[in-house]
Amino acid sequence: MKLRLMISTLCIATIGMVGCASQVTQPDEYSGFLSDYSRLKPAKSPSGVEVLRWVDPKLDMSRYNAVYIEPTQFYPRPQATAKIPESTLRGINDYFNQALKREVGKSLPLAQGPGAGVLVVRAAITAVSSKTQGLKPYEFVPVALVAAAVSSGTGIRDQDTVLGTEAQFLDGANGKVVAEVVRKGTGKPLENDSQVMTPNDVKSVIDGWASDLHQSYLKLKKR
Repeated sequence: MKLRLMISTLCIATIGMVGCASQVTQPDEYSGFLSDYSRLKPAKSPSGVEVLRWVDPKLDMSRYNAVYIEPTQFYPRPQATAKIPESTLRGINDYFNQALKREVGKSLPLAQGPGAGVLVVRAAITAVSSKTQGLKPYEFVPVALVAAAVSSGTGIRDQDTVLGTEAQFLDGANGKVVAEVVRKGTGKPLENDSQVMTPNDVKSVIDGWASDLHQSYLKLKKR
């Protein structure tokens, strides 16, 4: 009975828990990177993942013949910790930037900057907050490590690596926002609360984001 109550409490209190909390970014998890969250609607990514998205109904992808990937960033900028050191933060951001260029570059030439006929991708890795009392909050750390499961013998078991992103897509000629997306994903579980995270733990999440971005472009182009 006590175990059942503990599991229920964790499910209610902990954001990002596998099998309990929503896998869709919640309003209190928005970072402020986007200018307008009110128009976001639930949708499915090309890979079937639940996301929040808005696309200008007048968007005509045929007008773009190149894409400019702005350097990716953290928003807000996190402080490194012993569990998530600066080398991990830098590696995650660098890989995100590379993955976007790799996938989008399959269909559009990469431009050196915005301009006429250029689609601009502005993306950030954003914080996933945990407001559970008794657990350390990670409001300003882009990866929240949260309790993932409860063992009847030893208590809290593994920890999930959860990554969030928000992205804008702009017309390079006038800076008008033509689409936005907010999503998150779960990487490799860490064995315990002292294991140091590495970029490899979330590369699969980033690969999925980049691939979905490319596939979304292809679908919108066919509209």
